[in-house]
Amino acid sequence: MLCDTYARMSYFTSTYSFVVIILCFLTGGCSQRALREAQETVHQADSLWHAGQMYDDSAALAQTYETLDAWQYFYAEDYAHACYHYGKLLRTKEDPVSAMQAFIHATHSRTRDYHILGRIYNNMGAICHLAGEFPLSYEMFEKSSEMYRRNDDTLLYCYALNDMAFELAEQGKKDSVLLLVKAVEESCTNNQILLKTLETKAELYLKIGVADSAIYFARQSELFGVRSLPSITLIKAQAFARLERRDSALYYAKLVLSNQQTCYQDRFNALYFVSHFDSTLCSEDIRSVASQREDIRYYEHEPLMEKLADAILLLEQDINRKPDFKWLYAIIVTIAFAGAGISTHTYRKRRQHQLLSQKVNDLTQKNAFALQQHEQIVHEHTDYKNMLLSQLEYNCSVFTQSDTFPNNLNWKDFDAMCVVIDNNFNMLVAKLRHEHILSEKEMRLCILVVMNISRPKIAELLPYAASGIGKFKDQTAKKIGTSGKKMRTYLLEMAVGD
Repeated sequence: MLCDTYARMSYFTSTYSFVVIILCFLTGGCSQRALREAQETVHQADSLWHAGQMYDDSAALAQTYETLDAWQYFYAEDYAHACYHYGKLLRTKEDPVSAMQAFIHATHSRTRDYHILGRIYNNMGAICHLAGEFPLSYEMFEKSSEMYRRNDDTLLYCYALNDMAFELAEQGKKDSVLLLVKAVEESCTNNQILLKTLETKAELYLKIGVADSAIYFARQSELFGVRSLPSITLIKAQAFARLERRDSALYYAKLVLSNQQTCYQDRFNALYFVSHFDSTLCSEDIRSVASQREDIRYYEHEPLMEKLADAILLLEQDINRKPDFKWLYAIIVTIAFAGAGISTHTYRKRRQHQLLSQKVNDLTQKNAFALQQHEQIVHEHTDYKNMLLSQLEYNCSVFTQSDTFPNNLNWKDFDAMCVVIDNNFNMLVAKLRHEHILSEKEMRLCILVVMNISRPKIAELLPYAASGIGKFKDQTAKKIGTSGKKMRTYLLEMAVGD
């Protein structure tokens, strides 16, 4: 009901504004004075914002927002800034519904201040993230990045790209996340952004179940001097819990709870590890921790989630039903020129129809030719991969059938051996190192599997207990995303891949 009311208000905003403006001209000086006061409030809020502070006079901002709403077609920039400051203030007061409405109004203000639009879409994305609507949050952060790109703001553009990557990480979309993070790392050297990319990678690997990689990237963030950052510390606790290392998980959970900057969501999750992993707690202590979690759920989480759900519904309604008054202007122009232009219009229509038919024929031919070329490229690419695979099989036989095997691989010198394998097996070692975190012994096992070496021989070369080779192979295969039976095929496909 609340969202429907907001939607109707949004739909009739233009008509309302037009009527108010007419009344303002009739009433004279009072409205002009209110407009000047609203603009002054916006300028003060901007000054505090640039100084790293927030304008916290909610009554003044609410009045400014209401006043400039009637003048938005004449003072679009001021109105957009008023929406932004008012929306931010409403977010701090835990009113995401009203904040979302303010941000939506800003997106319809026709402002060309791409910086403020980037900030606005970023806030909308943050609200969606809190609601768990990660695809919608990604869409808002994508719009934010586009605004920053138009504004030539490389720093904030990279932040927005990482925000997009984080939403994809929440969805477990590994390849897309790594592609975006790579773009950020290649475009920016700012330590704060690089820190955020490490958090994104850690969150990604936690979501897809690669706990050791999540811990690795979370620990990499310590190089930036942020040991106590609650979100990264919580990732460590969750990752160690998945590895059944309860003491480590409990240690980091307590660090999260001891940090004054920890949000209630992270505190709620950290309390879970305390209640389940702290063996020193008595029954009464466990009940106390459980009671704290329930208090957070009942008094903070659930009320906020209800508000966030209304805010998301409001945004979805705006996306699906945006009023557009361009048709009104088109009708006015059409009526004005209809009498004098009917004959010319008819002639041009006929000519356009002929040209359009010709264009359709040309496009049909071009599409057919493009499809033929595409099929040819696909066929050539398949042939090339098959040829490369045959070459790799031949290289395997050359090395393994030689009397000097495995010395011909420089087996005792790991680094030299990696160079030999990369030179003869299409950079296989480099690809494994780029995509996975493997020990030296695991890397050697991968090489021997590619060479199609028997298990007894593998046990002799590693060296490793013959009875444990099967289990070791399965564990390594799982680590790189396959099974022991399919490990060789997977590695060869990796070698011949693009």
